[in-house]
Amino acid sequence: MTVRRDRTLLAVVVAAVLFAQVLLYPGIGDLVTALGATTELDAGMWFLAAEFGAFVVCVPVWGAVSDATGKRVPWIVLGAAGAAIGYATLAVLPAAIDLTFTGVLLLRVVQGAATIGAFSLAITMLMDLEGGHGKNMGAAGIAIGVGTALGAPVGGQLSELDPIAPLGFAALLLAAVALLVTLVEDRAPASDRSPREALAVVRRTPPLVVPYAFGLIDRFTAGFFALVGTLYFQDAFGLGPGDTGLVLMAFFAPFALLQYPMGALSDRIGRTIPVVAGSLCYGVGVIAVGVAPSIALAAAGMVLVGVLGALVAPATMALVTDLADPTDRGGAMAGFNLFGSVGFLGGFLLGGTVADASGYEAAFLVAGSLEIAIALIAAPAFLRLSLGRPTAASAD
Repeated sequence: MTVRRDRTLLAVVVAAVLFAQVLLYPGIGDLVTALGATTELDAGMWFLAAEFGAFVVCVPVWGAVSDATGKRVPWIVLGAAGAAIGYATLAVLPAAIDLTFTGVLLLRVVQGAATIGAFSLAITMLMDLEGGHGKNMGAAGIAIGVGTALGAPVGGQLSELDPIAPLGFAALLLAAVALLVTLVEDRAPASDRSPREALAVVRRTPPLVVPYAFGLIDRFTAGFFALVGTLYFQDAFGLGPGDTGLVLMAFFAPFALLQYPMGALSDRIGRTIPVVAGSLCYGVGVIAVGVAPSIALAAAGMVLVGVLGALVAPATMALVTDLADPTDRGGAMAGFNLFGSVGFLGGFLLGGTVADASGYEAAFLVAGSLEIAIALIAAPAFLRLSLGRPTAASAD
């Protein structure tokens, strides 16, 4: 019962962090304008990239310190509280002191550095639980899906009222996260490694590169939809922030609702079919959304991509848990989130650059083709590692 209660609380924590993050996406163009930017696509790209750049740099540090100290909860509290202060500062400081947009981006970096600690270590605490790695990562996945599914439409409605409103709401959510996580038992295994030694998790477990590669490209498409997809739906079909949030929810709703059963499925049948076959179909789905001639068909494509994403995501995270030593879980999940953050960053930068230079259709083709390519390249590695069936670690 305690494990089930803690799994639920940690899922709420993960969902709240993602909810706060996604609140900003549907109205990103209006938000950056309100914060002093003179363009929407370029400024929105850099505003999102600033956060994920901080994710890339800081997530290994959070994971290594957590593993080295044998503690998760105090670091999550620190990260969540810092993120709450960061969001609140972004909401009030630019107007109060006439801050330049460059200054806004620096604040965004600080906020992102704190946010990733709360997010990555909350998922690591789910890795520490008993009950099956697929189920625990399914709980993480459904939390990610619920947070993003609800964050998109709520953020769209808040942006309709005031472009700055999502920042204030995000600050309140992260403050609540800092309090909620103190109710969870800290099960981090004791370790005598230094933070520097804890950073070397990939050197000790090289096969982790396989799920990391899938995490990178999956988050690439998520970052792509967050910026390019949002602006595409608005430009191609004339949607406002509120309606854009609803279209994004067409992806995130099935993505959220199917995470836990898909994670449990991967405990039974192994990780190869969900990850490799799911990624191939996912890439095709991304391309289909970009060539849909109507908003109805585009929304239907988003539903399909959401279902396929739910098949891939928990199995990929469960594979990280299968492979990592218990004392390396903080660093292992940090590595996964580092690659994922690089992917998200690439989705903003590459997707935005291709869309700006060659149009939205070419950008969707690039994003979907990269997903297909990584699945084809990594499939032999799955077979060599004999990861096509449930492992002993996944049957906890």
